[in-house]
Amino acid sequence: MTALSSAPSFAADLAAPRQRFVQCASPAGLHRVAYTEWGDPANPRVLLCVHGLTRSGRDFDRLAAAFARTYRVVCPDVVGRGLSSWLNAPNYYVVPQYVADMVTLIARLDVEKVDWFGTSMGGLIGMGLAGLPDSPIQKMLLNDVGPHLEPAAVARIGDYLGKPVRFESLQQGIDYAALLAQSFGPLTPQEWREINTPLIQERDGAWQFRYDPRIAQPFAATTEEMAAAGEAALWRALAAIPGPVLVVRGEQSDLLSRETVAKMVEQGKHVSSVEIPGVGHAPAFLSAEQIDIARRFFIGPAAQAS
Repeated sequence: MTALSSAPSFAADLAAPRQRFVQCASPAGLHRVAYTEWGDPANPRVLLCVHGLTRSGRDFDRLAAAFARTYRVVCPDVVGRGLSSWLNAPNYYVVPQYVADMVTLIARLDVEKVDWFGTSMGGLIGMGLAGLPDSPIQKMLLNDVGPHLEPAAVARIGDYLGKPVRFESLQQGIDYAALLAQSFGPLTPQEWREINTPLIQERDGAWQFRYDPRIAQPFAATTEEMAAAGEAALWRALAAIPGPVLVVRGEQSDLLSRETVAKMVEQGKHVSSVEIPGVGHAPAFLSAEQIDIARRFFIGPAAQAS
């Protein structure tokens, strides 16, 4: 796509999304990662927004539109989800592969540095990348996730992950996805439709989720020893991150405890936290109040007023 100038005709389209794809590689072959891009494609200031385990980059439409005059906002569908390819080998549905894909995406964007908004799994990917030497990540917001995940919440997710579910209509699929994500907060029917429609597709005569059900295989195969090793690696990564980190916790979250948040603030270099009342895992960032939390962190109050 040719970079466009800041001419008035383009300025009116800053808050309109563009659908793009980038080719990535795993040891099992090539795959495509889809991403939605907002704002001026020539803007070197990039915000990468990465979604949760079974979600899609379209979860960030409202936030992206709100930030599009300051950032080039890029919202990928992690491989195996949304409009992205499914992997040839499901054992590569793991954070190291997702980190590698994001490095490829950042190279496609042709920028040296990015800011990062990561919800749940997207935050784990962000920590994995941000903790590496010479990481491109500057500021990072972790939405209801940390190095330690509460076992009961992990078990809850495992109960539904990858299970075959078919729906008689798109609306039935939207409602079922809303039931699984009810801890996001008290969203309106229109808001559920907005963020859940991209998760559902018509296939083989029925409506079903877009994500590859095989993402459940490495999730289910994780042993206590593997989980402990992964957690230790994430704590090391968090401690190594040089830039500002904001941890956002839903007050009723069963995945991220207050104790973990306190430990993150203590062990990180520049980690702060905020808790959002009335929601669990994970805040949806659809409301103006929640978007303003991200705005103050990434842009600042002065920019908000301008």
